Amino acid sequence: MAGKDYYSILGVNRGASEREIKQAYRRLARKYHPDVNPGDKSAEARFKQINEAYEVLSDKEKRQKYNQFGDQWQYADQFAQAGRQQTPLWNFSQAGGAQRFHFEGDDLGSLFSDLFGSGTGSRRSRPRRGQNVDHPVEVTLEEAYHGTNRTIALRSEQPCSSCQGTGRIQNVPCSVCRGAGVVSAVKRLEVKIPPGVKDRSRVRIAGKGQPGYAGGASGDLYLVVSVKPHRQFERRGDDLYEEVAVPLTIAVLGGEVQVPTLKGKLALKIPVETQNGRAFRLKGQGMPHLGNSSYGDLLAKINVLLPTKLSEEEKKLFERLGKLRSDS
Repeated sequence: MAGKDYYSILGVNRGASEREIKQAYRRLARKYHPDVNPGDKSAEARFKQINEAYEVLSDKEKRQKYNQFGDQWQYADQFAQAGRQQTPLWNFSQAGGAQRFHFEGDDLGSLFSDLFGSGTGSRRSRPRRGQNVDHPVEVTLEEAYHGTNRTIALRSEQPCSSCQGTGRIQNVPCSVCRGAGVVSAVKRLEVKIPPGVKDRSRVRIAGKGQPGYAGGASGDLYLVVSVKPHRQFERRGDDLYEEVAVPLTIAVLGGEVQVPTLKGKLALKIPVETQNGRAFRLKGQGMPHLGNSSYGDLLAKINVLLPTKLSEEEKKLFERLGKLRSDS
């Protein structure tokens, strides 16, 4: 029976780089996420497959084991240990060739009992850590500045209590989980987005991923943050950039203008004869640095506004100014 092809699930080739795998995962996760496809069971199933594939292929050690043993990669250590014994066993988990391992008679039965259950239909499950889960979260720049909370719905798989995660009861498939050994559950979780998150930040929520098996620890939840573009500010790292409109008279004679920030408006003193395009740095008025109390800066670029709809008197004044400038 053909195993799961994690590369095909993510739509990448076997030689794909870590970056290509991550890009493919993010694209597919956003497309098939349950929150984007409410009530769509096929999208939900695809989302689980995508998470499972990424969990393995994004981990260098797991990926190496998967490339060698296919979807039986979890048992790579047992296979390697058993391979040093005597009785031959052929493993066809990889397409295109078989691999031989050796076992002694008693060890052979013990290995299959450990991996796939004993002849009585019971399985001695070993503790296994649950999978990590990525969950996309979109925030505004204001939310990234102040920090925010989100309530997210997570669908998880938990060991079936009726069969204790084995999938069988007295050698008969469990009627509750239909032989899968796990049951699906939806839980709502209140999560905190810390101040200073950037686009593509990964916020770790420890122990909130998929539950472990047979007493194993739960995986972690990673919030994959997307920050929406802002109409006023451009973000570069933790610095913010904006354009500030300044009337011609203030640019020439000096004065004061109001500069918008994410905390409110600040007064900016404009020196005499300020040129168009000049930038003023407002220290500490940018984005907070993630994980500490310092802030980036705000750079306000001056955009001098030329007057329109001049009165006759104003035109005469500009004509006089032009004559004075040409005579000097």
